[in-house]
Amino acid sequence: MAVPGSLRRQPANRGLVSHCTHHHIVVFLLTFFSYSLLHASRKTFSNVKVSISNQWTPSRLNSTAPELRPNELWNSSHLFPKAEAATLFLGTLDTIFLFSYAVGLFVSGIVGDRLNLRWVLSFGMCSSALVVFSFGTLTEWLHFYNKWFYCCLWVVNGLLQSTGWPCVVAVMGNWFGKAGRGFVFGLWSACASVGNILGAFLASCVLKYGYEYAFLVTASVQFAGGVIVFFGLLTSPKEVGLPELGADEDEVSVEEDANRPLMGNDDVDDDDRNYSIQATDNDNEPKAIGFFQACCLPGVVLYSLAYACLKLVNYSFFFWLPFYLSNNFGWKEAEADQLSIWYDVGGIIGGTIQGLISDVLQKRAPVLAVSLLFAVGSLFGYSRSPNSKPINAVIMAVTGFFIGGPSNMISSAISADLGRQDLVKGSSEALATVTGIVDGTGSIGAAVGQYLVSLIQENLEWMWVFYFFILMVRNHLFKKFFVKAQFAIGCFRGNLRIVTS
Repeated sequence: MAVPGSLRRQPANRGLVSHCTHHHIVVFLLTFFSYSLLHASRKTFSNVKVSISNQWTPSRLNSTAPELRPNELWNSSHLFPKAEAATLFLGTLDTIFLFSYAVGLFVSGIVGDRLNLRWVLSFGMCSSALVVFSFGTLTEWLHFYNKWFYCCLWVVNGLLQSTGWPCVVAVMGNWFGKAGRGFVFGLWSACASVGNILGAFLASCVLKYGYEYAFLVTASVQFAGGVIVFFGLLTSPKEVGLPELGADEDEVSVEEDANRPLMGNDDVDDDDRNYSIQATDNDNEPKAIGFFQACCLPGVVLYSLAYACLKLVNYSFFFWLPFYLSNNFGWKEAEADQLSIWYDVGGIIGGTIQGLISDVLQKRAPVLAVSLLFAVGSLFGYSRSPNSKPINAVIMAVTGFFIGGPSNMISSAISADLGRQDLVKGSSEALATVTGIVDGTGSIGAAVGQYLVSLIQENLEWMWVFYFFILMVRNHLFKKFFVKAQFAIGCFRGNLRIVTS
């Protein structure tokens, strides 16, 4: 007789506390700060754009640049005739980075499931730190300025940084089961927001000495973090003799339920039993599934497309919020940078609280739907925020709560749910691949969004940019209906069996 799902979940919830060791805490902290350092280097580039633009523009056309060098030396090294062209090129670098980052995510997920996650993550962090150092520090020390060289470096940087997210989510998924995953991953996914704050802090401390030192500091800290990860990170419990998730035979029913995604209603849980992914051999060693097999897992494609819309909005705030505050309200650039932190604060709180609620309800989709419904209202309210810094900060934090929270949940907890669902039988190495698909698709949406935001803002006004954000958030609300439709089609066609090689 089958045990009811509510009864099966109780032992798994108790296991969250009883199975937590100091190794879990170390893994949590190492993966948290490793991705925080990767995000800090991205934020550094965003914070020093004004200084870079001044350096690349002739001083006779740049009223903010002091006359500190001979005119002949300056004219021999400048890249652009005016500041507008330099700003446009910096925006192009953002788009280049996001597209290469998106492509790299699809590849990094596959590589992470086939190689040691610790090696891949450490290599990505250290190599990316060297590229960032070359881009912002070495070129300035050597007075070497070349647009094509900058573009090539930023393409490589995007590919290397893409190794981070699939690997850290896969490691976290290996250590933390479905019991309490919403809360744990919700708290842990604040690493991106903490990285933004850390990057802004490090850059502001040394920016007065020159923008090259901002790149030097963040690159050095990131390289040191990669070395620590290489020698200190444990990718799975079996490395220290602890049982893996689902390894205990007396808890098979518990773990099968614990590895099922909390994405739909009970009728969806019944329907997905018609799917299975089976391996051809009986070896105990798990085999990594292929890219297209990962795409065939229920919910992967649809959550990826939904995340593309949501990450578009989230990254638009990341890239454009300080510019919007300065341009729309006339506030100083430093004040706008400091105020924009409240969006990240709202995202940290939102991801943690909403993840906890999804654990209590044992459902994730309803929490996402309600949060995004409130996100529509918060976006509409923020678009009409008065010229008051305290009021703007409060509405901004609320907006980050309802947008950043769902974004963190999809990219972390739900990605782990999708990669650990019990449909992957005998082929459990799917976490990094699924995470790469979800985040890669989201990054493509974010890359396209940066161009669309600039296009809308230039031809219309900021109000229409917020209407565009509202449209993207509303598209995400249709996700749950299509997830149900996917399972219904699967039931109609019969059992789906994918044989792994």
